[in-house]
Amino acid sequence: MSTKSDPKPGHFALDQQYWHLSTQLEALLRGFPQVLLLLDEKGKILDYQTGDPSLLFMPPDQFLQKNIRDVFPPDTGSQVIRAVENARSTDQVAAFRCQLPTLGGTRWFDLRAVYTSDRHIVLAGRDAGEQVSAVEATRRQLQQVSALHAIDSAAIASFDLKVTLSVILREILNQLSVDAADILLLDPQSNMLEFAAGLGFRNPEIPHAPIRLGQGYAGSAARERRTVSSSRLDHVNLGNVSAAQILHEHFVSYYAVPLLAKGQIKGVLEIYCRAPLPPTENWLEFLNDLASHAALAIDSAKQFQELQKKVLELSVSSDLAIEAWIRALEISGRENREHIRRVADLTVEVARKLQVGEAEIVNMRRGALLHDVGFLGIPETILLKAGSLTPEERAIVQEHPDLALHLLQPLPHLTAALDIPRYHHERWDGSGYPEGLKGEQISLAARIFAVVDVFDALTSTRPYRPARSRKEALEYIRQQAGVKFDPHVVEAFLAVVEGASHLWSE
Repeated sequence: MSTKSDPKPGHFALDQQYWHLSTQLEALLRGFPQVLLLLDEKGKILDYQTGDPSLLFMPPDQFLQKNIRDVFPPDTGSQVIRAVENARSTDQVAAFRCQLPTLGGTRWFDLRAVYTSDRHIVLAGRDAGEQVSAVEATRRQLQQVSALHAIDSAAIASFDLKVTLSVILREILNQLSVDAADILLLDPQSNMLEFAAGLGFRNPEIPHAPIRLGQGYAGSAARERRTVSSSRLDHVNLGNVSAAQILHEHFVSYYAVPLLAKGQIKGVLEIYCRAPLPPTENWLEFLNDLASHAALAIDSAKQFQELQKKVLELSVSSDLAIEAWIRALEISGRENREHIRRVADLTVEVARKLQVGEAEIVNMRRGALLHDVGFLGIPETILLKAGSLTPEERAIVQEHPDLALHLLQPLPHLTAALDIPRYHHERWDGSGYPEGLKGEQISLAARIFAVVDVFDALTSTRPYRPARSRKEALEYIRQQAGVKFDPHVVEAFLAVVEGASHLWSE
């Protein structure tokens, strides 16, 4: 430190007549040895010391005897003045971090200011570049983990492929700092890569023709299962009829990354940048991580789509089979279509009253439509007999739940609808058939349908008896609550029927 008798700058002379360091200043000097500036109380730079001239923000002859407000960038100069005022008022070391242009380039510094006993200010700085870089690296890693988690969450939370692709592309643009990206999915039937989604293009209406495996950058990436890149895009290597329009976007850098899941190629991720893109090892590693997570998310979404398609096909197949059986029952005279539809609709209404889930209600409706499918194995002469049945004939009729089981059990997609055809003649007190189940041993679907079926049978004309009035039928249902029928189901049934009295005549 220069002294009053020796004003030569650049060398601090530890003269006690000029410099009286406090305990804080001594700690300051030990902790920040790289750059020291001596200022007067108005902020004029009186002297300096540094072991590395490249840390100075300009040559010394350009900042000595000038106010720090005038030589530091405006924001930093204001920070320094505020720190100095804080140090002066609290007698404490004031610390802050800022970015400064230096002779060696822009750098981050940790600065500390202390107000001395002789009304001078010492400003000490240490290059914080490594710390800032470490913090930035940690922040970047957290962002990357968050991006991968977002893609995984999209795969779990939404099986909509469009939603999944949108999340993937958004994270790619944000995390890789590129201008645009798209995803091409492989059609296993045609072996062509087809455009599925894109983000960041100035012209979102660019037409995208399918690309053959091995054609252009993307086709090569898919066939060879390796990342393909270019820093000079051209029409030929893009391998797409829309290449001219893509080049119109003024892209310079390009990457095509194969999307592999479970050893199978699912498509290609293409990324574009309008400036040169010198990739670091970490950037390339993260690009591969993104591609891996994207491929698994796409695979999950596509598998779910295929599953939905098969479920729909099975549902259509089930409905066609049910319709065919209803028609067979009607043509043979064994059952009436109107009765079948009525009991199915009423069963659904009672189930909803009991807050049964919609998925279970679908199976209940199918079971109700098929409740008497076992009649296909019972002779018409018995079913349509006008008089009373003999014990032998009644035994034959009571075989229809077993016959229904034999008809439906081989069809896996109708297994969940078996309860009603199999058990709708079971009774709450155990007096029913075919297994004599009692109480809640009987499935809820069968307990609901038992009430509905008896009510509809009582109010319908049969070959062996006339129809009863609605009032009589309802009275019978009330009497059998807790005997033949589940009391809770009867309560729900009565609430539904009384709310739809217009459907039945007296």
